[in-house]
Amino acid sequence: MTTLTITRIAHSTVLIDFDGHQVLTDPWFSEKEGFYHGEPYGIALQDLPRLDGVVVSHEHYDHYDMQAFQLYPDSQVPLAVIRGTARPAREVGFTNVIEMEAWETTSFGPITITAIPGKHGVPEITYMLQAGDSTVYFGGDTLLIPELGEIPHHFPQIDVALLAINGLQLRALGNQQVVMNPQDAAELCRLIHPRYAVPIHYTFTGGPIKDAQTLQYAGTPEEVLRAFQQAVVECAPETAVRIFAPGEPLRVPA
Repeated sequence: MTTLTITRIAHSTVLIDFDGHQVLTDPWFSEKEGFYHGEPYGIALQDLPRLDGVVVSHEHYDHYDMQAFQLYPDSQVPLAVIRGTARPAREVGFTNVIEMEAWETTSFGPITITAIPGKHGVPEITYMLQAGDSTVYFGGDTLLIPELGEIPHHFPQIDVALLAINGLQLRALGNQQVVMNPQDAAELCRLIHPRYAVPIHYTFTGGPIKDAQTLQYAGTPEEVLRAFQQAVVECAPETAVRIFAPGEPLRVPA
């Protein structure tokens, strides 16, 4: 049986370990004005293990921070990105950048990577990662879209779903929603039936000025976590929600 361990680092950056083969999601290891994690890093960049690969959902700075990530010592580590967004990784020296569209596949050694549809303010894909008998869905910061209803036809068994829940809205666009809120994420659990759901992307803040003028959330981190837990109980009771601090490993039972 494959040993599966999930370690949340911060925001949408997560380390997924399949029997010692490790994939990093949406690397973000720096901050600038208007972009704050809202929590400490669970693992510092310099303390990352040897990675088998990296998956990137979209080109926003807080998910694809190549200026910081160029300090990772292996410039040949495979990076999967949505088609048309390889340049930031290549410009800082990464040589093995794989551009993907929804439903295409690639592999990082023994780990099969499948691109899944996504929708955000810019082009986005999400990912299914499989190794041995373990399957993990990484939802980036997608909205709940009809195409995600196709997932069970391709992946009838999912062990862990990593799902954004802060319901980010853009005030300047009439409070247009660009990320799933707790109810959306719970509905996705109902559709794809993961054994465990791990919320991500809920402590981010733009800071007091940007939050007041530009961004709006579905609630405070504590509020969206509670709302997600309750919504999953109501509409996807077969899924267990697991909330854990940055750096705390979640060892998924076989």
